[in-house]
Amino acid sequence: MADSRERIRAPPRDGREGFTSPRQVLRRLMLLSEGRQYREAATVVGRLGPSVLRSVVAELPMDILIEALPHSTYLLESFFNRLNAVVATPRPDVPCEAIMWHLVKLFSNPHETGLRQRCTKLAQAIGTWQPSLRESLLARRKQLDQAIQGLGVHGLTADQSGSLISLHVALKNELQRHIDTYKTAIHKLEELSPVTANQDPAQSSHQRLLAINYGDIQQRLIDNKTLLTMLDKPALKQLGQLVENLSQRVQNDKEVLFCVGQIRRTDTTANTEERPAAGLLMNYSRGCETVLGLMGPLAMPPASPTSNGCTSSGGSDGYHSDSDVDETNSELVRQYSVMYSKNRIDTLDSLNALPQLKHAHPLKAKILFSIIVLAFRACHGLKERKVLEVRRTLYVLDANDDATAALDRAVRQQLKETADRFPMGDVERQVANQVLSTLHEYPCLEACIPLIHYISDCVRLAWRMVNQTNPYYLDTDFTLGLLQPEKHERYPISEKRSDIIRAFLWPALMQNGHCVYKAVVAT
Repeated sequence: MADSRERIRAPPRDGREGFTSPRQVLRRLMLLSEGRQYREAATVVGRLGPSVLRSVVAELPMDILIEALPHSTYLLESFFNRLNAVVATPRPDVPCEAIMWHLVKLFSNPHETGLRQRCTKLAQAIGTWQPSLRESLLARRKQLDQAIQGLGVHGLTADQSGSLISLHVALKNELQRHIDTYKTAIHKLEELSPVTANQDPAQSSHQRLLAINYGDIQQRLIDNKTLLTMLDKPALKQLGQLVENLSQRVQNDKEVLFCVGQIRRTDTTANTEERPAAGLLMNYSRGCETVLGLMGPLAMPPASPTSNGCTSSGGSDGYHSDSDVDETNSELVRQYSVMYSKNRIDTLDSLNALPQLKHAHPLKAKILFSIIVLAFRACHGLKERKVLEVRRTLYVLDANDDATAALDRAVRQQLKETADRFPMGDVERQVANQVLSTLHEYPCLEACIPLIHYISDCVRLAWRMVNQTNPYYLDTDFTLGLLQPEKHERYPISEKRSDIIRAFLWPALMQNGHCVYKAVVAT
């Protein structure tokens, strides 16, 4: 019995000479896999030469190994390490994407302890074998985050008076206002003077119009001005905004259902019909972020030291170097820090000077915190709307083909290059209205000029940051739980003996799933 077990658990001889037949290797790997002896199977794979490895990869039922994850991690990791080491071209077809999405599924709702340690090397090996998977993961995580954000825009909207009501009630009121106005205008059109609306085309000839007298001109002016006053009312201009809002909500729900459908296809046990959509999407977004982190940084090809005749210390050749990008990122993070340490403090001093807010210290901190959060949310939403507007204008309806991806990249690059001069007045007013309408019992805020300037500064900085090649975003986990040193910084005058968060004073800034500026919290 011992001899029989030894024949299964180990190869007959050390070295590659015992692994010359792909059929024998495949049979041995299947036996070991059926016995869940994945470490021993990984040892067999580690000895395979290029030709045998290609044959085994082509015939091995990878779907069985994928379903066995995370237990089969060692074997799959050995396959990819061996492929990276010995296989050049032609490259065998390996279901890397299926493995990656199964890892995302595992990390979206992790139950097993040590899962990260078991899967790290596998994720790194897959990332080395097929680097394009990082882009797929980034795109999917971004799509999930946008869908989650879209779920939150179905709330109340402001009507012409500034009151917050349901979008559908606002549409009904606006349409009724249009109907009443148009009926009145039709009656007025029927009562126009013959001088203004003459049925005879000959009366509108150039010669006839030059012969009109003062009294007729006066009557025509009165008629046209009356019509213009009826139809050119500011209240009637809200319909376009409401329709755009409705269009955005429809698009957001389509994105949510599309993302849930993708999850349903990759995970038949997800119970998508019963679970809240937001929780499901958040879990998978977290899974994508975790697998991206496990893959590690993208390896960049080494630069030629003599490219274009310039040494590494030479001047600019007209292209943006990595150091330029790093310098821009560092400057933006510095500005985000200054926004907290200077702009916020200056604005807080102005709010302290308002008699109505003299003793409302928590409220003032919440106002300034909410403004930066609303600014980032509005800017991310505006960026995606602009990309969709270009698609609709050019009738690009397929969201998954290469041409659409290239168009999106071009639009995002243009938004990045024009971020400093892009008109942000509408977004500034949107953020201001959200704050002021919520705090309508404090009318003094509307006259606080430093607060308006602070809103403008937050919006313009947020717009620059969301339009970077690797966009910045805020960590929106504002749970009043325990302080986490990796993303929370204690406010200096907080209770240092407690790690329980009592309030958020400033949100954490994120980029590529990493915290680049910690949240400031009071404990």
